[in-house]
Amino acid sequence: MAERIKVMFSEEEVAQKVEELGRKISEDYAGKEIHLICVLKGSVFFVCELAKRITIPVSMDFMSVSSYGDGTSSSGVVKIAKDLDEALEGKDVLVVEDIVDTGRTLSYLLEILAKRKPNSMKLCTLLDKPSRRVVDVKVDYTGFQIPDEFVVGYGLDYAQKYRNLPYIGVVEGVE
Repeated sequence: MAERIKVMFSEEEVAQKVEELGRKISEDYAGKEIHLICVLKGSVFFVCELAKRITIPVSMDFMSVSSYGDGTSSSGVVKIAKDLDEALEGKDVLVVEDIVDTGRTLSYLLEILAKRKPNSMKLCTLLDKPSRRVVDVKVDYTGFQIPDEFVVGYGLDYAQKYRNLPYIGVVEGVE
């Protein structure tokens, strides 16, 4: 393959942003315990680093979802491949995503989770592409707003490659 990766945000910039998000979340939830929900696979790098920077008590759970469309776009209909292990009722929940794009899948997922009666539920994303949004999704904590470019690294992949890059990069040279 002829793809190349151009750095969008360096490892240092990402680390600094995750530190800022951890500090803000800790302030906002002071005196409480927060339950992080990692949406697999892409968010796993982000949620682990974020959790280490939150200074209040943290519990975590993982969920794997997929959406079906025509192969290049999401229908917003979510199939839960791996559900949560713990109940959400009465918990202060923070859903952690790697990237918010159209908002279709995430909107549907948040609707499902809200029915499980958490005390509160907010959304944190490392990357946000508001120009691609087709469904209004309220993002409470955003690392970086980015243009409509195909990005990899820090958990995001291209054909299951590049998740392990310690920075966020733009894929170039893909047909």
